[in-house]
Amino acid sequence: MVTMEQVHITLPDGSKRVYPKGITGQQIAEDIGDRLAKAALAITVNGEVWDLFRPIEHDATIKIHTWEDEEAKRTYWHSSAHLMAEAIEALFPGTKFGIGPPIENGFYYDIDMGDHSLTQADLGAIEKKMVELAKRERAAGRRRDAGPPVEQEGWG
Repeated sequence: MVTMEQVHITLPDGSKRVYPKGITGQQIAEDIGDRLAKAALAITVNGEVWDLFRPIEHDATIKIHTWEDEEAKRTYWHSSAHLMAEAIEALFPGTKFGIGPPIENGFYYDIDMGDHSLTQADLGAIEKKMVELAKRERAAGRRRDAGPPVEQEGWG
């Protein structure tokens, strides 16, 4: 008989659930309810903020974050900064990137584009490229920071 490996997940209220090893935060949110699944932006696993699509391989205590949580906002803005940097690099190869942390109401990136100064048209092109990249990644079934835990500052 083949048995599937399982992980024991402890929720914020102390209740416990058993899931197949490799379940993601998004899948747990979907199991809990549609409203949470739609609102979920990040998950804390054993004290570390993760992307919702990173597989959980070991027993864990979790908290799923929505826009109401500061952790979710930081994760969203951090991922957005990475996406913006990817769009800028695609449109303006050779751009040099400094720090780009999430801040209280969003994020920023220090960039050096040499002799080029951004124009309003450039901003529109960057936004369009960000949408294109996000759709491509969503179609591939992953989000920006799938893999290692979300970094808190800098180009992770």
